[in-house]
Amino acid sequence: MKALLLFTLLLATTATHAQQAGVDCVPVQGQGWSGCDPNYQPQSQQPQTQQMLPQIWVDHYGAMVSDDSLGKLGVATDKQSESAAWQTAEEDCHAKGGLNCTRLISYHNECVAMVLGDKTYSFSAGLTEADAVQQATKKCTASSSNCHVYYSACSLPNRIQ
Repeated sequence: MKALLLFTLLLATTATHAQQAGVDCVPVQGQGWSGCDPNYQPQSQQPQTQQMLPQIWVDHYGAMVSDDSLGKLGVATDKQSESAAWQTAEEDCHAKGGLNCTRLISYHNECVAMVLGDKTYSFSAGLTEADAVQQATKKCTASSSNCHVYYSACSLPNRIQ
């Protein structure tokens, strides 16, 4: 009897050391019973490196044109090419009644501002709308008074991946 008890204890100890839940097998459990799935394949302990996808951006262009004699401003934003921005701005100027619409500025992945004063206007591009407004205002106040923002816009790149 002692031998049978010793044999059972030895068998249970060997089974416990042979399969450790979460290391050598997956713990399984049912109603009133538990055990290990010996087909468990442990995953590699090496840290997995995340593959970073390359960032893909779409550029955007904008433009401003004006007919100074008639006070008409034509604008374009978020175009896919500089030529498309110029064409759209010129069409906008003509649609507003401009006859002699001349090119003022085009910009690419940035912002633009036009500031009007008593005697003149100025325009500038910048990385942000505030930067463009600040630069255009500085130019305007150098030769005119009562300078105020007449137009500002941004044509910024869009991330598509």
